Amino acid sequence: FRHPPASAEVAKLLNSLAVFPERAHIVGAYSLGKAQRVMALLREAGHTAPIHIHGALAGITAYYAAQGIAVGEVLPATAARKADLAGAVVIAPPSAITDVWSRRFPDPVTAFASGWMRVRARARQRGIELPLIISDHADWDGLIASITATGCEEVWVTHGAEDALVHWAGTAGLRARPLHMVGYGEEDAEEGEAGEEAAP
Repeated sequence: FRHPPASAEVAKLLNSLAVFPERAHIVGAYSLGKAQRVMALLREAGHTAPIHIHGALAGITAYYAAQGIAVGEVLPATAARKADLAGAVVIAPPSAITDVWSRRFPDPVTAFASGWMRVRARARQRGIELPLIISDHADWDGLIASITATGCEEVWVTHGAEDALVHWAGTAGLRARPLHMVGYGEEDAEEGEAGEEAAP
């Protein structure tokens, strides 16, 4: 996988807000880090309107703000009137997108910020209208750059496309082997509920 720039994915969200100003945009993002990263990316892109958040994000978002991360004005989603949420960005844990909680929003556009949104079937399975490919994991180029930067002579591959990375390492003159760790794999049925799963 090669991830697009996160700024380009946030531009897709801002474009959707412009095209559908009458609809709330609920963005599923993991509570610890991903949600705050999306907020900061929105602010970097010039989005100045308040961002409404699920209660599960409140504590960690307040901490990020106290540490100087530019999350901007953040409001509890449950405190807003339904009419005030039209055209608003609402960030929530991924499980909340399909929960009863999400029914309060006017004709929401559902988005999900994850590297897994690169896989269209995953977006369709979750009923995601606006997949945002924003990953906290290295893509292929990032993996290669990291391996090269270490100056290592041997690579142990823990999960993902093991064969491809082992092959690349061999062509780069490095010893490599897959570890075949129990419990890792892309076929996880419950991926993402507790946090970002092994990444593409």
